[in-house]
Amino acid sequence: MKDFCDLADFSTEDVQRLLVQAKQLEKQQSTVALQGKVLALLFLNPSLRTLTSLQATMTRLGGGTFVISPEMSIHGLETRSGIVMDGTAAEHIKEAVPVIASYADAIGIRTIAPRDKLEDDLEDVYFQQLRSLCDIPVVNLESSIRHPCQSLADWKTLDDLAVPENGGRLVFSWVYHPEALPLAIPGDTIHMAASRGMDVTVLCPEGFNLPPALLNRAQLAGAISGGSVKETSNRNEALDGAHVLYAGSWSSTRFYGDHVNDQKLRNEHADWCVDDSWFENLAADPSYFMHALPVRRGVEVEDHTLDSPRSVVVRQAQNRMSEVRPSVRLPRCHPRYRPRVPKRRVDSGFPSTNRRVFPVDR
Repeated sequence: MKDFCDLADFSTEDVQRLLVQAKQLEKQQSTVALQGKVLALLFLNPSLRTLTSLQATMTRLGGGTFVISPEMSIHGLETRSGIVMDGTAAEHIKEAVPVIASYADAIGIRTIAPRDKLEDDLEDVYFQQLRSLCDIPVVNLESSIRHPCQSLADWKTLDDLAVPENGGRLVFSWVYHPEALPLAIPGDTIHMAASRGMDVTVLCPEGFNLPPALLNRAQLAGAISGGSVKETSNRNEALDGAHVLYAGSWSSTRFYGDHVNDQKLRNEHADWCVDDSWFENLAADPSYFMHALPVRRGVEVEDHTLDSPRSVVVRQAQNRMSEVRPSVRLPRCHPRYRPRVPKRRVDSGFPSTNRRVFPVDR
């Protein structure tokens, strides 16, 4: 069976079947569906919801997990290619990943978005390099540009709330964050909503426009499902008639990889913090606020909005538990299984894990 690395690998009908399966698993509470199976979890970036929902799910389905992370008292992990390992790192990722994979039936991988070269991140070079080292099914737990587990949970949340598919309007708005965050959440969320058939508007200040590749990808999905995607910096125009306001942050695409100028530009927009006034022009009552979490209160969103009935951020997180069940069941375990990895160059080298790692759990 397939890996679970990109929701775009699945048709709308496939996604609907996954959602149905998730509901069935919720009701059945099977404790033997994955009996005797082991899911390896490689976390090169911090996590709360992703890690704990997978561990709980595997336990409830009768399987087990083990977690590997550079912060867990293991040997330092070197990720650069062609490096002379005379520093503190005693283990190279090229040996570590195949060994970890050999102990399990499937592996979940969460990577650090290098945020050096935009073209490399858009092609998910780092994740694909790690994926190529595995000969068992792979689950993407967030990469530079994808977060399928979050997108599947968000799809279920929208269904649970009876937000319209065709004719439903979702605004994904950039909000201020003190750190430069990856493009995975905005890119995958607008694709998910467009695939669902919704009319999607990306709201962001100048300099934070999403790359054309991400917009085009979502627009193509919308064309198939009856949705649409557009981008604007006009808040009133974007929010007029919307059913859902989904907030998040991402790096400046004007200064991608230029951390100094990125910081200067984002500091100019520190007032992009969601409060109740943002909801004055939304479509109807109820209208909803969504965020993938973690969220910085008083920075990205005001307390009153997060604590109001329109906020469904906790429900989104709870649905991570529901939607991770079909995603971990999807890759069937087989000793001769080898995932299909896109043919492209993989010789650009791995980024170093010695760089600063931002706490961007999703």
